[in-house]
Amino acid sequence: MAQTEYRQCAISVMDTIADPGISFDDKGICNYYYEYKQAEERDVLRGKEAEEKISNLVAEIKKAGAGKPYDCLIGVSGGVDSTYVAYLVKELGLRPLAVHLDNGWNSELAVKNIETLVNKLGIDLYTIVVNWEEFRDIQLSYLKASVVDIEVVSDHAIFSAMNKVAMEKKIQYVINGTNVVTEHVMPKSWLYTKMDYANLKDIHSHYGKMKIKTFPTQPFWKYVYYSAFLKLKSIPILNYIDYKKDAVKELITTQLGWRDYGGKHYESIFTKFYQAYILPQKFGIDKRKAHLSNLIFSGQITKEEAIEELKQPLYAADELAADIEYVCKKFGITQEEFTAIMQSPIRKHSDFKSDIPLKNRWMKILSATKPIRKILSR
Repeated sequence: MAQTEYRQCAISVMDTIADPGISFDDKGICNYYYEYKQAEERDVLRGKEAEEKISNLVAEIKKAGAGKPYDCLIGVSGGVDSTYVAYLVKELGLRPLAVHLDNGWNSELAVKNIETLVNKLGIDLYTIVVNWEEFRDIQLSYLKASVVDIEVVSDHAIFSAMNKVAMEKKIQYVINGTNVVTEHVMPKSWLYTKMDYANLKDIHSHYGKMKIKTFPTQPFWKYVYYSAFLKLKSIPILNYIDYKKDAVKELITTQLGWRDYGGKHYESIFTKFYQAYILPQKFGIDKRKAHLSNLIFSGQITKEEAIEELKQPLYAADELAADIEYVCKKFGITQEEFTAIMQSPIRKHSDFKSDIPLKNRWMKILSATKPIRKILSR
């Protein structure tokens, strides 16, 4: 039930502004705290259990990759999580291939972080450079559509490209930086599923001008192929270690020469602009509330520290003006056109076509035929 008056969680900084549908118990603790605790208990391992899990995974990955140039795939962006994953897999004695998708929005610092990382660790880097004109057309169509999750465009391309590389290189394991302790908390209304190609295609067909030719995509038939036949396994390795953000930043800074770029996912110029300007100005969303609350729940910061962080402006005035000018120029639109986009009515992703019903039916088929497939595999 939507809240009628302002309330903030007794533990975190999640509130009725961040999510009007937020709920509280009789102690004033919000639903996000309990959801986090459930995820932590279910997915996060500690102590001997974590050591055994990692040991078994490493043995499994090495066995599957025997005789191949690489035994696992990792994505690198220049950010904290992906940098630490690269460091960790090398420490575990694995032979990763690093994949980076260059969508035209990399900051110079992110590029430098990636270069330093692969050189210091001796990791091969596979860079996929998307066609900028095509990528810009799709991304601009999302802006014009006024849907909330514009980052679907980048994320869909990244995940699609990773799956394709895994298939081409015959790599069965993708090790990622997804983790509960720093990024579980997120209102569903702020996001949309990243791999709904039908949704992406329909949005682009309404607002785009170019045909999708080279942009990495994963239509439904590819989803079926990857899930049923390739049996790609995604490993959230950071859930199996004691992942403390500040300690990790210090480690990768001293060991790998990593340099901080500011906020979460700010290694991308557009992501910074999207999270620090488009989301709060157009959609009333300050993602810091979710990110900081997550760190409170995992015991990495206090609520008082989070409140002080939220007092800081998302953008310095001169920096914002420069970034608006840069983003408009890169998109090939005027600042007046951008203002009109920002003022246009918000639409839902569900206003457009979706392949989610197809995927749901496919998952039911997989579940129903699991016993038969087990027998056949033997």
